[in-house]
Amino acid sequence: MKTKLIGAALACAGLLTACGGSDSGAADGPVTVTVMTWESTQTNAVIKKALAEFKEPNITVELLDTPSGQYGDKLSSLTQAKKLPDLFWCGNDTEQQYTQQGLLVDWSPKLSGEFGADKFVASAIKNWTTADGQLGGLPSLMNTYGVWYNADAFTAAGVPIPKSGWTWDEMYAAAQKLTGKGGAKYGLVADQLTGPDGPFTMSMYAVSAGGAPFTDDVNHPTKAEADAKYTEGVQKLVDAVKNGSVAPPGYDASNAQSLFAAGKVPMMFGGQWLAAGFQVDKPKVKYGFAPFPQVTTPATLYDSVGICTPQYTKNQDATFKVLEYINTKVWDAVLPESPVAPPAYTPAQAKYFGALAEQPTVVDTVKADLAMEKTVGVRFTTQWAQQVGDLTTADYQPILAGKKPVTDLPAYIEKINGLIKSGG
Repeated sequence: MKTKLIGAALACAGLLTACGGSDSGAADGPVTVTVMTWESTQTNAVIKKALAEFKEPNITVELLDTPSGQYGDKLSSLTQAKKLPDLFWCGNDTEQQYTQQGLLVDWSPKLSGEFGADKFVASAIKNWTTADGQLGGLPSLMNTYGVWYNADAFTAAGVPIPKSGWTWDEMYAAAQKLTGKGGAKYGLVADQLTGPDGPFTMSMYAVSAGGAPFTDDVNHPTKAEADAKYTEGVQKLVDAVKNGSVAPPGYDASNAQSLFAAGKVPMMFGGQWLAAGFQVDKPKVKYGFAPFPQVTTPATLYDSVGICTPQYTKNQDATFKVLEYINTKVWDAVLPESPVAPPAYTPAQAKYFGALAEQPTVVDTVKADLAMEKTVGVRFTTQWAQQVGDLTTADYQPILAGKKPVTDLPAYIEKINGLIKSGG
C-alpha cells in the first residue's frame, strides 16, 4: 500500500486535461475490464487469483502488469496518452485533482443498498467527495496512524506503557527518559511530526486542545492558521528537539522500522501497515501500537487510497461491477495473507482484523482511529501542494530545529495563505 500519495507527481495541466468521445454506457457483447495496481508482485498474484473468481456474463477482468516501484511514471504516461485502464489505484490527491478536471467517472449515483456510501468509513467518503459532490473514485483502503513503542524499553526505564488517553506531555517525558537507553540515540522518531507533512500532524495537538487545525480543509482550503494552541504544540516540539529526545528535522527515518525492530528506537510515529511486516519478521522486542497522544480530547490523522475510473472507460456498468467486487470480495482474499490496511468498505474489515489477532494493540488502535470523531488530513491534495512542502522545508522545519524562532511561525502561515489565495 502506498503511504505517500502519488498525485502530486502528476499535478501539471498537461496531465489533467479531460478526455471524452467514448461510449461510457452499457455495451453489447463481451467486455474486458482492465485493472492496474501499485501492489507488489506477491500481492498482485493474490489479487489476480481473487479476480478470477469474479463471475459475470460477458465480463472478463484483466490485471495489468505494472512494477510497483514505477507506478507513478506509468500513471503519468497513461494519463498523458489518454489510455488509463478502467480501474486504477489512486490517492486522494489524484482523485480530487482529476475529478476537478473532468477526467474521472463520478460514482456517487451508483452507491446504494449494501454498497451505499454509508457502508464506507465516513471520513473516507467525506474526503473523497469533491466540492460539487462528485466521487471520482471510491476509497478502498484506510491508513491509520499512531505511536509504535518498545514495551521492553518502557518497562526497563520505569516508564508507563503508552495507552489510549495518554497525553503529549507524557509522550515527551517518556521520550526524554528513553533517550540514550539501550543504544537509542533518540527517545522518539516522529518523521510525520518533523518532516514535510509536520504542520498537518501538529494539527492534532491544536484540535485536541480545543484550538484550530493548520488548515480548514486539505482538499479545498480557504486558510491556514497557527492559533495559540497550535503555537503551544510547536513550542513543545521545539523544546523536545532541543533537549535531544526527539529526532530533529532532516533525520533519516528510512531505516527507523528496522532500528525499532532491533530495539534501537524505543518509540516512533507510524502507520498500521508496519504490522504486516512485523507479523512476518518478528521484532526482537515486545512491542505495541498506541493511539496518538491527546491534550484533552482524542484526535488523529485520516488518510485513504482508492480506485478511480477515467471518463472514457468503454462500459461504466461493467467497470462498476468489478469495482464493487474488489471492495466487497477481493480484500477478503488479500488481507489475511498481507494485512496491510483496513478496507474503507466496513463490512469487509473482519478478515483484516482477524489476520491481526496476535497483535491486539494494533487491532484496538486501528479500530479507535477509524471511529475517532476529531480527524485532520495528512497533507494538502491540491495541485500546488509541493509548493507548501518547499515553504515548510525553508521556514517551518528550521523553527523546529531551533534555527529560527517560534515567533517566525506567523510569517510562514502568511506565505501559505498567499498560496491558497493565488491557487499556487
